[in-house]
Amino acid sequence: MSGTDGAPPSPPPSTSSRAAQAADPPVLLAPTLPTTLMALAIGIFGGWLAALAGLPLAWMIGAMSATTAAAALGAPIAMPIGFRQLMVTVLGVMLGSGFSPEMLERVGEWALSLAALALYAAAAGGAGLFYFRRICGYDAVTAYFSAMPGGLSEMILVGTEMGGDARIISMTHAARVMLVVLALPFAFQMTTGYDPAARPPAGLPLAEVSGADLAVLTACGVVGFLLARVLRLPAAALVGPMILSAVVHILGWTTAKLPFELVAAAQVVVGTAIGCRFAGVTARLLLRTAAAAAGGTVVLLSATLAFALGLAQLTGLPAVPLVLAFSPGGLAEMSLIAIAIGADAAFVATHHVVRIFLIVVIAPLAFKLLRRGGGRR
Repeated sequence: MSGTDGAPPSPPPSTSSRAAQAADPPVLLAPTLPTTLMALAIGIFGGWLAALAGLPLAWMIGAMSATTAAAALGAPIAMPIGFRQLMVTVLGVMLGSGFSPEMLERVGEWALSLAALALYAAAAGGAGLFYFRRICGYDAVTAYFSAMPGGLSEMILVGTEMGGDARIISMTHAARVMLVVLALPFAFQMTTGYDPAARPPAGLPLAEVSGADLAVLTACGVVGFLLARVLRLPAAALVGPMILSAVVHILGWTTAKLPFELVAAAQVVVGTAIGCRFAGVTARLLLRTAAAAAGGTVVLLSATLAFALGLAQLTGLPAVPLVLAFSPGGLAEMSLIAIAIGADAAFVATHHVVRIFLIVVIAPLAFKLLRRGGGRR
């Protein structure tokens, strides 16, 4: 698979083209002030248009769609990792504020669905591996780490160390997240009658939030992130602030919510960051990988629906939160969708934290065992 503009069209990845798959990835733009400002301007404009059109999760979907299109057209856009982490920290605090003292009584109801995540990860990952290996013809390492339903950054890093194609793995996971974020809100709108215009804002206006509440929530974000980094938790920028904010809200120390202006800004940055992942990639390679990722996303979402609907029958839990809890999208993105449609965001976020932990810890170990047992094949 060639990544150069002047190269002739190549066939889908196969045994004969794996050498081409291992070509150097395209050089991405450095996140400078001009590239960041351009990315944010495009993201804000896209979010504004989506809000005018009344689309579900408008600010994130609009920003993501606009920046992805701009990246495919060669626009010089980039997003600093630190800036995205800052806004993801905001989302973590917001998700933690969805917990309450009454929620402790419901944790037992989640036991079966949480336990099912390990089986889901194995089944969905196995189906995805078969698809990328046999249908798309990816080499074994690239197929395995492209198929995992989560842990985007970790799968890219570990997959590259194991000899996979970093370019293909990263674009496959980015496309998966984008496709899931695009598909689910519209699916809920068509099947459940969800009306994005009828949903109230996610929080109070900034002017109505007290200084004391802002101080408590800010401390949850800063201290939670630092503790998560020290403990080396996955998705530290989101998980640490979410856990600390949840503890503060469960103990009843505060009932404060973040101002909705901050929530909208976080949606724009998260959506823009997804789009910027495609910067520096040729349109041909982007379309080819996106087509393969679309098929893989269908495979993973099929497993999601099977597990979610089955667990809804077994546990009596609502199907919509279960679909979001098992969907192979990003933790922040799926939690935002839960908030947007009025589903239980704490339930969704908790399941995604467990899913990411299982995949990040178990997937590399399982790959090493499989490779040791099967040799090079």
